[in-house]
Amino acid sequence: MPFFSVIIPSFNRREMLKSALDSVSHQSFRDYEVIVVDDGSDDSTDEMVAEYGKNIKYLKQENSGVSSARNRGIRKSMSPYIALLDSDDLWHKEKLMRDAEFIKKNPGIKIHQCEDIWIRAGKRVNPGRKHLKKEGWIFPESLSLCMISPSSAVLSRELFDKYGFFDENLHACEDYDLWLRITPFEYIGLIKEKLITRFSGHNDQLSFHYKVMDKFRLYSIIELLKKESLKKEYKEIALAAAIEKACIIKTGALKRNNVIISETLEQIIISLHVEDYKRINSRSLLEI
Repeated sequence: MPFFSVIIPSFNRREMLKSALDSVSHQSFRDYEVIVVDDGSDDSTDEMVAEYGKNIKYLKQENSGVSSARNRGIRKSMSPYIALLDSDDLWHKEKLMRDAEFIKKNPGIKIHQCEDIWIRAGKRVNPGRKHLKKEGWIFPESLSLCMISPSSAVLSRELFDKYGFFDENLHACEDYDLWLRITPFEYIGLIKEKLITRFSGHNDQLSFHYKVMDKFRLYSIIELLKKESLKKEYKEIALAAAIEKACIIKTGALKRNNVIISETLEQIIISLHVEDYKRINSRSLLEI
């Protein structure tokens, strides 16, 4: 049984995927399996992956979204630790070696990440203060934005049994949603070393297709509030975050003269104020 299962979802990113796979094949730590889940590509991704021979487990499915692709790869994996990698990112040579060292030194930490280099539209940029990686109990910060980058994350597979897989209802912010379910209950580890390069600014990123990203985040917070397991302190700040995001979305709808959406958000805000979470149809947010 390999120590890591590397899960890479991809959709019509043949060349970027090849670079990602090369970055895995160049790892100094060798005890891993690689699973590529092709989410319905029609750009000859299958032919490119075949060039790597039996070193890669290749799964093809109809286009169902990144959550579905990641989940299928995780379920087909064999290792105790899952290392995620997006097809448009790269790992540095020592990435898995540092992950293995961290796990052995910190057996009680079930999820950790590393720091990264950002390349946006071909230029290196420095992350803003709010985007700096943190370790510890990071649930409060995780309500505002995604605090864990998938390509840097390594998780014990038991976390998926405990907190669930990626939500396949979500077309974006699926990573934010999973971290929101994990961070209230798990200490997040951090390797303070830049071990991945993240690329953004290309037009096939999900953020280019969905202008109202907060609707996905609001959905996730409401779903979390419906659970009874959150401690009081966390429930209070999650409720405040949900109301804030709902008000932002409502304001945007009013500016666009979209009465139906603004009325939907008003009903959600009312239910949030009286903490009647089960009355809220979270799925309606995904149709906005």
